[in-house]
Amino acid sequence: MINEELLNILCCPLSKADLVLDGDTLVSTDKNTRRRYKIIDGIPIMLIDESEELSLEEWEKIMEKHKISYEK
Repeated sequence: MINEELLNILCCPLSKADLVLDGDTLVSTDKNTRRRYKIIDGIPIMLIDESEELSLEEWEKIMEKHKISYEK
């Protein structure tokens, strides 16, 4: 997967927010953009056009699962 050092360097290319590793994806911690980026063969695909915008409900579940605080 992705090592902790790389995860600490990467940020969402759209919002510049931190990312959280969720399975085989990286999810932006920015509530406004809620982007999810795939990881393929250990390489994060950080292209905005290839990312997915999560529903607010799905994004909140991921943030709660990883204990990331956000304003409701």
